[in-house]
Amino acid sequence: MDILRHNRRPHSGGFLNDQFLIAMPGMKDERFSRAVIYVCAHSEEGAMGLIINQAQQMRFPDLLVQLGVMDETSAIRLPPQTRDFQVRNGGPVDRSRGFVLHSDDYRVDSSLPVAEDICLTATVDILRAISKGRGPRHALMALGYSGWGAGQLEREIIENGWLTCPANPDLLFDTDIDRKYDRVLASIGIDQGRLSHFAGHA
Repeated sequence: MDILRHNRRPHSGGFLNDQFLIAMPGMKDERFSRAVIYVCAHSEEGAMGLIINQAQQMRFPDLLVQLGVMDETSAIRLPPQTRDFQVRNGGPVDRSRGFVLHSDDYRVDSSLPVAEDICLTATVDILRAISKGRGPRHALMALGYSGWGAGQLEREIIENGWLTCPANPDLLFDTDIDRKYDRVLASIGIDQGRLSHFAGHA
């Protein structure tokens, strides 16, 4: 996680910040089968990102109660939009920790910019703001994250494990998790049936 705080070049064209990683059909790690990952930070030290198309079974109100943000009675009374806020599986690392990727209209001291108009906040403040209807305009929440050591992600891309493309904010934040993999591919003009013939950048 240190890569986030040490990532001094969040907009550098030489790295994969603010890109989607799309798992190729030959992905060896089943945890990333058909995964779409948003890359929050990438440098010579490694990479960190969040899977955006795997849903958690835990519901947002239950998470708020578990974290002590509100009691069960208050959670039941949440408006539908907040009650149905999806919690996603961000990756296999540190699954007990929550991360909110969001538009930059909301910021606290702990918010870290990951792109020109996107921030990442990993403190309970933003969950409290979302529960009260004072959160960011666009947001997604994930438990856990996906991480790579120095040079590891680059090797996986060379070995045809991932396809990369610029992140589309609409696809990033929409709630259609089930079709996101196919829609991200379609957005860059790739037919899933021909995906095995591609490698690297789209």
